[in-house]
Amino acid sequence: MQAIILAAGMGKRLKDLTKNNTKCMVKVNGEALIDRTLGQLERLHLSRIVIVVGYEGDKLIDHISTLSIQTPICYINNPVYDKTNNIYSLSLAKDYLVKEDTLLLESDIIFEDDVLRVLVEDPRETLALVDKYESWMDGTCMRLGEDGSIKQFVSSKEFVFHETGEYYKTVNIYKFGRHFSETHYVPFLDAYQKALGENEYYEQVLRVITMLEDPEIKAKPLEGQLWYEIDDIQDLDIASSLFASDTDQKVSMMMSRYGGYWRYPRMLDFCYLVNPYFPPQRMMDEMKAGFEKLVTHYPSGMYVNSLLAAKNFGVHQENILVGNGAAELIKALMERFSGRIGFVRPTFEEYPNRYEEEKSVLYLPGSPDYAYTAEDLMKFFDDKEIQGLVVVNPDNPSGNYICKADILRLIAWTKEKGIELVIDESFVDFADEEDGTIIVQEILDANIHLHVIKSISKSYGVPGLRLGILASGDLRLVEELKKDVAIWNINSFGEFYMQIMEKYKRDYVNALALFREERTRFWELLGEIDGLRPIPSQANYVMVEVKGRVTSHQLTKIMLHKYNLLIKDLSGKMQGKQYLRLAVRNREDNDKLLDALKAELMRS
Repeated sequence: MQAIILAAGMGKRLKDLTKNNTKCMVKVNGEALIDRTLGQLERLHLSRIVIVVGYEGDKLIDHISTLSIQTPICYINNPVYDKTNNIYSLSLAKDYLVKEDTLLLESDIIFEDDVLRVLVEDPRETLALVDKYESWMDGTCMRLGEDGSIKQFVSSKEFVFHETGEYYKTVNIYKFGRHFSETHYVPFLDAYQKALGENEYYEQVLRVITMLEDPEIKAKPLEGQLWYEIDDIQDLDIASSLFASDTDQKVSMMMSRYGGYWRYPRMLDFCYLVNPYFPPQRMMDEMKAGFEKLVTHYPSGMYVNSLLAAKNFGVHQENILVGNGAAELIKALMERFSGRIGFVRPTFEEYPNRYEEEKSVLYLPGSPDYAYTAEDLMKFFDDKEIQGLVVVNPDNPSGNYICKADILRLIAWTKEKGIELVIDESFVDFADEEDGTIIVQEILDANIHLHVIKSISKSYGVPGLRLGILASGDLRLVEELKKDVAIWNINSFGEFYMQIMEKYKRDYVNALALFREERTRFWELLGEIDGLRPIPSQANYVMVEVKGRVTSHQLTKIMLHKYNLLIKDLSGKMQGKQYLRLAVRNREDNDKLLDALKAELMRS
């Protein structure tokens, strides 16, 4: 068996990275794509490797000559690489195609060794390697029969987004049997080029062949093996984190992204905190129905969005404003303070990170569960002469919850002491106490010192919409903050969501009931795993102490590397103590994490 690599293209979308080098010389974590690919092919003990070069071909050949590759390498030059597409590059290598069985690869793909192994070890002679379609993928798709037959190549014009569950994406790695190349592919390649020219793609020849009664070629779906196609600098960035050889580096790179994980194949994110049972499908369908109008029209300004928020949360428009996520409102609010501010640690870091460290007064709970009460806070801060106090309730990451009656006591105490009180109740809807909110008009009217922040992303399960609210008894502060943020600080999708969310209140109540039931089950099963001690939580996550020989950081690396599960290591914010924070997802997802944790901790 031989291999043919198509490496003639210019890779314009990689911009400066391919200004003086061919695309396959772009480096991922310090290693050129071509170096990695050749090393993987070398281990297959092939008869030869044929490389079709074009743009900066001499540089590529010189570079490969410095590598210690023992497999014979042949080069074919495509002198018109800038005027042709890959159908022409492959046609230049057709004499090799008919000599023996061939692995055909494009040069802009990065993949793990198993990708080639499953292709080579499959006894069928001619295969197209495919993977289940995901939203990050771009390029040729197909529909498959139950026997792996290729029923249809789906062109961009035929692509229907609501049918993507039936699609497979070509990985652009193929195994062509010599007989297939001789009797099917090369003859059709010649005919196709004569009819339609050289500025086409070789997959289009396969499209025609699959229409034959006996096309010979079948599809080989991957089963979780990792690969990525690098077309632009964002692809390169993602590939760098996916294929980081050092697991510490991989975890760090993933955590520094703060989201966008839909572009990571089949990864389950147990870091980001949302509602797994809301919004309902009907609500999603209603938003989809308005998609074109929402994309092509401006959203309303702050006045209208404050009206929508006031309607949904039952307060006056003058007491509430909407933010581009709670983060925008946290920043704007914290900038209003100038004196000493009280914080609980550990907590949601966005608050203390937005304030001067020398003016921060920290309360550290003494409980092994990091639990604390309103009484603990009042006792600790009584003599600290603070201007403001920030309380996240339920707290993050501990899940500690102060009931509404005691929060009202804290509000009264801070009012008496002349302390401005910031309550973040982003997770309060998940608490067993079903009416824990203090976004109540009577409470705001009676407490000019009270400011309440809520992230709609968290409890309502719509983090991509970037919605948060701030409600306050201080009308002057609210008016100043409305002037401080941009007039169009949320987009039309966020506005439309607030416009329709009241219709789905019953669905929301039902979703929270389902969630509380699943959180209890998840927490109990975590407690049955040796080496883990889950802490009681009233939020949509569980903080877990890791005991034994495996550290929380090691467990985070193992979950990502072996199981494609992203979990939150808390050792950095817990003074080195071994804790994880695990988001509560739906039952199916939670069981995958539970099984993985059991498998690893039983080994240790």
